[in-house]
Amino acid sequence: MRLAYSLRMKLTMLFIISIIVPVLIIIWAMPSYFHSLISEDTTALTEGTLTTLSGNLETYLEDLERLTVAPYWSAEVMQALKVKASETSETELYTKYLTEKSLTGTLPIFLKNTRKDILGTILLPFDGSAYVTSLTNANEATENFPFTKQDWYKKALEADGRVSFISVHPQDYLKYRTTTQVFSVARLIKDPDSSQPLAVIMADADTVVLERIVRDIRFNVSSIIAIYDDNEKLIYSTHPLSRELEEKAIPEGPNGQTVDSYVVVSKQISTAKWTVVVLLSNTELKEKVRWMYAAGALFAGGGIVLTLLVFFVLSSAIIKPFKEMILVMRRVQRGDLKTRFSFRGRDEISELGAAFNTMIDQLGDLIDSEYKAVLSKRNAEYRALQSQIQPHFLYNTLNGFIGLNRMGDRKLLEKAIFSLSSMLRYILEHNDWTTLGEELQFLRQYGELQQIRFSDKLTVYIQSDADVHGIRLPKLLLQPLVENAIIHGIEPMDRPCLLRIESHWLRASDREMLEIVIADNGMGFLQDKVNEKVDIGMANVRERLHLAYEHAELSIYSKPLEGTTITIHIPVQGGTL
Repeated sequence: MRLAYSLRMKLTMLFIISIIVPVLIIIWAMPSYFHSLISEDTTALTEGTLTTLSGNLETYLEDLERLTVAPYWSAEVMQALKVKASETSETELYTKYLTEKSLTGTLPIFLKNTRKDILGTILLPFDGSAYVTSLTNANEATENFPFTKQDWYKKALEADGRVSFISVHPQDYLKYRTTTQVFSVARLIKDPDSSQPLAVIMADADTVVLERIVRDIRFNVSSIIAIYDDNEKLIYSTHPLSRELEEKAIPEGPNGQTVDSYVVVSKQISTAKWTVVVLLSNTELKEKVRWMYAAGALFAGGGIVLTLLVFFVLSSAIIKPFKEMILVMRRVQRGDLKTRFSFRGRDEISELGAAFNTMIDQLGDLIDSEYKAVLSKRNAEYRALQSQIQPHFLYNTLNGFIGLNRMGDRKLLEKAIFSLSSMLRYILEHNDWTTLGEELQFLRQYGELQQIRFSDKLTVYIQSDADVHGIRLPKLLLQPLVENAIIHGIEPMDRPCLLRIESHWLRASDREMLEIVIADNGMGFLQDKVNEKVDIGMANVRERLHLAYEHAELSIYSKPLEGTTITIHIPVQGGTL
C-alpha cells in the first residue's frame, strides 16, 4: 500500500488539521488580535485627545481672528481707513492729521493684548502705507516691501472679507523681527456701508505657542504630533519628519492606518481646515504583545510534543488490526474462504472484525445472488427498451392514419386500420423474443401499411434465406430501422423509391454470422454526419441488439440523394446465436 493512501497518513493529516493547525492559528491569531485591540483602543484614546487639542488650537485661532476684526469696533478707525482709500493730493492737512492719529494712536489701543505669543498685527491700507502694532510698539514695516505680491496678501483679498488662516511664514515685512517663523490670521477690511475694500489686516503668532499646546500631551507609546495647513504643508511637528513621511502622514482612509512604522490618527480643525496628525510607534505597540507570541510558542511546542506521543501510540493500536485484516482479505482473494480474522475486546474494531468474518461466511451466497441479480437487471433493461419501441411505433403509424383521413380516402384508411390490428396482435400476443421469419412477416404488413399511404412512391422488397427464418431475435428489433428509412429517407423524395430488406448467412473462413441489410435509395446524408442522424429509435435498437448479443455489430453507410444502408452482423457462438 502506498504511504500517501495509508491509514497512518490519513490519521497524520487528521492530526495536523485538527491539532497542529488550530494551535498555530491560535499562536498567531491571539497576539494579532490583542495587537489589533490595543491599536484600536490607542486610536480611540488618541482621537479623544486630538479633539481636545483641536479645540485648544481653535480657541487660539479665534483669539487671532478677533484681532482682525478690531478695526470694525472703532468708528474713528473705520473713518480713517475710508479717508485713506479715497485720499488725494487735495485732501486737507487736518483730515490727514486726524487719519494718521486714528491709525497710530486709536487703533493700537484696540489691538493690544496680553498674550506674549501673539506678536502683533500689521494693517495695510490701499495707499501703500503700513501700520505695525507689536507688544513693544517699537517695530515698523520694512521700507518698500512688496506686500501686494505676497501669497498671504493675495489669499486675504480672495477671501473677500472672510478670515484667512496663513501657514508658517517669515516676518520679512518687519524691520525688527523677533522670531524667524510665525503663523497668521488675515482679513480684508471692507466698508460696512458700501462694501468697498479699505485695507488688509494680519495678526501674527509665534509658532512656539503650538509647542506649548502639545507639550503636555502624552500617549502610551512614543509619538510625533504634526500640524498641517489646508494645503497639507507642514506647519509644526514635535520631531523632525523625513520628506517621505511628511508627505504620507495624512492618510486618505480612516484613522488607524499604518504608514511606515507608525499608526496614524488625524483630526481636522474645522475653522482653519488645518489637520492635526499623531504618529504612534507601531513597533512599541507590537512590543506590548510580543510576550504573548513567546508564551503561545512555548505552549504550542509542549502541546504538540505531548499529542505526538499520544498520536503514535494510538495510531499503532488502530492500524495493527487493519493490517491483519488486510492479510485475511488477501487469503480470501486467493480463494481461501475458511480463513478468519481473530480479534479481542468489544470495541469498534472488534465489531468490524466480527462483521468481516460474517461477510466471509456469506460470500458464497452473495456471489450466487449477485449473479442472479445481474441477469434480472439485464432482462429488466431489455424489457424497458422494448417498451419504448411500441409507443414510438404506434405514434408514427397513427400520424400516417391522420394523413389518410385528411386525404379523404376512407377505404384505404379502413384497410390500414385492419393492417394495424393484425400488427398489434403480433406485438401483444408474443413474448419478448420472436423468430426472424415472424419479424419479417410483421415488416411485410408494416410495409403494406406504408404503401397504402405513399402509393407508387414506395416499393418494399423483402428477401431472406429459408434457413434463417428460425433464428431468434428481440421482438420489434428491425421495425424502427424500417420506419426511419421511410420517414427520413423516402418521404422527403419526389420520385419512386425502393426499400430493400434482406437476411442471409454470411460465412467466412474464420467465423459465421447472420447478416441483415435494410437499404433505401432515398434522401441519404453525408457520411461524416452519421452520429448526428442517430435518433432515439436508432440508439434504442443498438442498445437492445447489444443486450441480446454482446458481439453483434450495427453499421450505417449513407450518401446524399443515393440512399442509406444499415447492416447488422450477429456472430455465431458455439454453433448457435
